[in-house]
This record gives sequence, C-alpha cells and structure tokens, in this order.
Amino acid sequence: MRGHEKGNGQAVAVDVDVRDPDRTDALAQAAVDHYGRLDIAVAAAGILRRAPLTELSDQAWQDMLSVDLTGVLRTFRSAARVMTGPGAMVAVSSIAGGVYGWEDHAHYAAAKSGVLGLCRSLAVELAPRHIRVNCVIPGLVESPQSLDPVNSLGPQGLADAGRLIPAGRVGTADEAARAIRFLAGDAAAYITGQQLVVDGGLTVRWPS
Repeated sequence: MRGHEKGNGQAVAVDVDVRDPDRTDALAQAAVDHYGRLDIAVAAAGILRRAPLTELSDQAWQDMLSVDLTGVLRTFRSAARVMTGPGAMVAVSSIAGGVYGWEDHAHYAAAKSGVLGLCRSLAVELAPRHIRVNCVIPGLVESPQSLDPVNSLGPQGLADAGRLIPAGRVGTADEAARAIRFLAGDAAAYITGQQLVVDGGLTVRWPS
C-alpha cells in the first residue's frame, strides 16, 4: 500500500486481485484504516478475451465470470461489511452484454449483463442502509483493453466504429469516470438501481 497526496486530496493504492475475497476485504479495510470510514465503492476490474463458442472452454468461462461478474460481487460485499453510514456503489458494465450482444465474446457479454441484475438486486437490499447501487454502461471507449487488436477492436476498429457514433468519435476513459463520479456523488442522491449508458448516442442511432 502506498499513499499519494496532491493539493487537498489524498489517495492510497492497494494491490488487489478481485478473484480473491481476502484481497477485496483488505481493500475495504484499508479505506477504513486510512480514512476512518468507507463511503463509496467502485467495481471496475475487468478482463476481455475473444473466444468463439465452439472454442470456449469451461475454464475460460469461469475465469471471465470470476473477474467481470463475481469480482463485482466480492468488491461490493467487502464494502458492505464495513460501510456504517450512507454510501454509494457503482459498477462498470459494458455496452456488450449491457445493451448489445457481441460475437466471439459470449462469456464477456454474459458477465457484463449479469452485473446489471446484481446491481438492481443490491440496490433493493441495501436501500434500508441508505447505500445506493448503480451501474455505468460505457460504449466504445478508448482504453488499453479496447485497443487490443486480438481480443477487442484494436486501433483501426475503434477508428472505424467512431464514424458510426452520433458524437463522431469513441469516448475516453475520463468521460466514463465522470459518469461514475456523478452516480457516486450527492447529485445522484435519489438514484439507485439504475444504469447510465455513456456511449455518445450509439445505442439510439437508427441503423444506416
């Protein structure tokens, strides 16, 4: 664990593998130890692997779900154990699974779709504790994952896709992060169990 301060802010980094519940517990406890309490939890860890159905092994399926779906569960479960007051949880799904299907990525889409159901149910369960649970569904966002030409679209695929988006480009990680910040903040105090699509208008464009 290491700390970093800039201006009036302070951050502490903790090494976490969301496949290990002991590590997600340690992450939540680190927040309590360092800041005195935990108010916000964001579950954004994810992996992406291309695999056609006929080549999709049980192990590859389980590996994907362990990070992209069960990792969200573990992160929020660990957070819920130490949250003592009002709080907010935000998970990151994907337009693949959260809205669309994606060939050769059934395990990824299934995990990201499952995140939506998980967040809806936790929103109901945790509401009596004044903990809100929401989900961000990013569209096509430039990131190391999406720039991977083997498992995702790659640079050229992203450039081509950007021309189909009403906004005229793919999004940035910072733009997705701003949506997370909104759902985690006081401006969203009466929003829970919802999904916010951040896609530059892709999902509402009439196919042409």
